This record gives sequence, structure tokens and C-alpha cells, in this order.
Amino acid sequence: MNKDLEELTALNRDYVASVQNCDVKRFDEILAPEFYCSNPDKTLVDRAAFLEQTARPIAIRNLHEHDVVIRILGDFAIIHAATSYTTADGRYTDCWAKQNGKWLAVSAHVSR
Repeated sequence: MNKDLEELTALNRDYVASVQNCDVKRFDEILAPEFYCSNPDKTLVDRAAFLEQTARPIAIRNLHEHDVVIRILGDFAIIHAATSYTTADGRYTDCWAKQNGKWLAVSAHVSR
């Protein structure tokens, strides 16, 4: 389980950094085909729409995660965390599934 925890910790950091840096390429690598995200504006977007919105520049700066709780439930994991950034604070919950030996994000929920 330590290997999974280390891998998920790194993926969580990549995920947050990809939001800050509009890194569509990295998201394309770590999002499952069935990925969905609940946005702060209450919209629900699928993988393709999430990648499109990620490509757009964002107004927030200095984004970082804290109070991270990673729960591993076999081949499924849930990450709860808080975020802080220059313009506001928020929370997120990401769900990850191990598919063919690789962790992929299957769901996200963001609030501000």
C-alpha cells in the first residue's frame, strides 16, 4: 500500500500543478476515458470538455493543496483536500481507479 500511497501523492501534486499550468498533455495522461468533473459553477463536464476548459488560461495564481487525505480502498482511491490560491480558497475531491496496473482519475469535484 505504501507504493500506491506514494504514487497517488505524486499524481495529486501533478493534478494540482496541471490545473495551475493549464497542462492538457499531463491531464490527457492521467484522466480515465470515463472521467467527469463537477465544477464550482455547478456544471458537470466529461473528459473532453474538461480538457477544453483546462486549455484556457486561469486567473488564479499560487495554487497549492493542503490538508490532503488519501483513502485507498483496494483498486479505488479517494483524495480529499483543501486548496489555497491568490484570489480565493476552495476544496476538491478526486476519485482514482487502478486500471491495468495504472492509477487514473475517474471523477473530480471542485468547490470555491
